[in-house]
Amino acid sequence: MPRPAIDENSRLAIRLKPSEKAMLIRAAALERTNLTAFVLNTAIKAAETTIERDETVNLTARDSQRVMDLLESPPDPNARLMAAARALKGQ
Repeated sequence: MPRPAIDENSRLAIRLKPSEKAMLIRAAALERTNLTAFVLNTAIKAAETTIERDETVNLTARDSQRVMDLLESPPDPNARLMAAARALKGQ
């Protein structure tokens, strides 16, 4: 029977093949650290990279200039925007 989830439990259980564990132990030894620290540091770096890639928008210099120009001189609202504003105001 599986154990119930405990909010205070900061453990992470993973199953892996013996060959995978041996590879991780070898890599940890090469980094002169223990297996837990190696896996945790590697996973955290990967998580940070993934989150940053997902949450960051990279603009070219041309795109950045276009955004700045639009912020400084926004275009006049079109008919669809005006209709949406009226609909929102009527709520």
